[in-house]
Order: sequence, then structure tokens, then C-alpha cells
Amino acid sequence: MQDLDTSAPIWDKFYTVAPLVVIGTRGDNGEPDLAPKHMAGPVSWDNYFAFVCAPTHRTLSNVLKRQTFAVSYPRPAQVLLASLAASPCAAEVPKSELLTHLPLVNSRSHGDPLLQNASIHLECRLYSHLEIGPNMLVIGQILAAAAHTDSLRCSDEDGQDGIHRAPLLAYLSPGRYTAIHESQAFPFPRGYQR
Repeated sequence: MQDLDTSAPIWDKFYTVAPLVVIGTRGDNGEPDLAPKHMAGPVSWDNYFAFVCAPTHRTLSNVLKRQTFAVSYPRPAQVLLASLAASPCAAEVPKSELLTHLPLVNSRSHGDPLLQNASIHLECRLYSHLEIGPNMLVIGQILAAAAHTDSLRCSDEDGQDGIHRAPLLAYLSPGRYTAIHESQAFPFPRGYQR
């Protein structure tokens, strides 16, 4: 093992696996805003979801003002859409114009944008937020959820069959992604309960 200098962030020194999600919000004028996030996921066995955001990002200000956000879990074939969602607001083509060309649907509970045909859609209400160093942890309570039918687990099939049928998109931080097509059952000890 090699010791790492913790006086600076360590996360670019090695690869880690995380989900890749797209957070959808609406700005003051009602325009959609999308932002890919990898520091994101469930934060409870109950229906809560969280993501990390920089205070300078429009996503955070939209969530704090409107108290809602939507989450799309893109499919591997939608990685380009997730990338386009990261376009800077002041780019050659304005982000607002770019987003009008993406396949979006509105969340039913509060109208925040979702990627059409994603594996999973979550509609969240802001539950809490917490400053962590220079960033903010945003926690939402899930108000509504939907999953593409081929992403749903079936009790009468092996888990590997479901993963093969609907591969998962994973972000390999920093700066890489992969599609997960196969998996193994985790060897829990006998009598294990969560």
C-alpha cells in the first residue's frame, strides 16, 4: 500500500465505481436544467435519495428555491445524453437551447425534467441539505418512482438474467464509464439480515 497525501482531495488518485445519474430541475423562468452526478444514490433503506453538488451550480440553487428535483438513471446507450447535460451554461450553444433537443419528459408530481426512456425515474422533494467542505449534500424524499419494465427485478429469474437484459451504466471516477452486463450473487453469510 502507498500512503496518500490527505491535505488535498485523494479521489483522482485511483478509480472508484459509482452510479451515473442525471438530476433534473427547473430554473426561475421554468427552463429545464440537467446535471450529471456520480456522488449520488440511496441514503436510507427508506425512500430517500442524495447527491453532492457545488454551491456555484445552478442545480443547487434551483433545488433550494423550488424544493424539488428529479433523478434519471440513464441506460448505457444514453451516456451521450448525460454528457450533453454537463454542457456549460455559457458555451457556444447555450445549454438551454441544447436541452430543447434532448428527449425529456416532465415528472408528474412537480414537472422537473427527466430523461425519456431512462432505467429509473425518481421524483423528489427536498428533505434536507448539509454543507460538507466546499460542497453541499442534497437529500430528497422520493415522492414518486417509476422503472422501465425491463429494469424491474423478477422473483422467478436469476439476478444475472435481469442485468443481462437491462445493463447498468456505471461511472468509474475519474472520467470513465462502463456498462455492467454481468454480475455474481454476493456470498452473504448464513443468517445475514440487513
